[in-house]
Amino acid sequence: MSRNPAGVRIRRELDSLARREVNFDPGLLSELSRGDPWHVDDYCTQLPSELSGPPLDGGSFEVTRRLMRHYEFANPRVVRAFYGAGAPLERRNMLLQIRFAGLRFLVGVRIEVVFDETREIDGRRVRVWGWAYRTLDGHLERGQMDYQVWKWLDTGRIEFRIHAVSEIADIPNPFVRFGFRLLGRREQVRFARECGSRMVRLTQASLASEGDAEPRPRIVGGLIVSPTARRR
Repeated sequence: MSRNPAGVRIRRELDSLARREVNFDPGLLSELSRGDPWHVDDYCTQLPSELSGPPLDGGSFEVTRRLMRHYEFANPRVVRAFYGAGAPLERRNMLLQIRFAGLRFLVGVRIEVVFDETREIDGRRVRVWGWAYRTLDGHLERGQMDYQVWKWLDTGRIEFRIHAVSEIADIPNPFVRFGFRLLGRREQVRFARECGSRMVRLTQASLASEGDAEPRPRIVGGLIVSPTARRR
């Protein structure tokens, strides 16, 4: 990757993320409600279930967690992530290459929250694992996206959940700004729904093949490139 101009730019942009700040006030997250200019969205997709009780070795919850760790649930035709192969999950900087309206944009996010807990909701216990990234300076949007896998311990139901809070950032280019205001919301909703459907397909394929069909992270020049477009 580092021997070609595109690879050099990817590396340079990724290295620059360490010096960038989150481009909004995270303290606003708990105060926002649905409506312009901010959007607050929740998506829930049911995955193959397990027996009741704690997550099973090799079961749906464990498979989903592996896929989530490497951002495999995203649609590779829309977004590609680059990050250091040895980077821990928490505080991981990711450079996202987003395809929008026939163009490609490089934007940065940082994983600021990791979820790993058992919650009690309406008297029911649910095991939760996941992470949330926040947008950095230079992103087309401002906000946070939470990705979580839930297992309801009483029934064994497994869910992939997305919670997103976002608004359009200050985009200097007037043509990109107009295009994003015109089409960005539609593409945003489509992306989240495609994440759910892709997660179902990948989880089912991994369970049916006992992991053989599960995508493996691709490492190029010391960087992980994901999601995987096809099985290698």
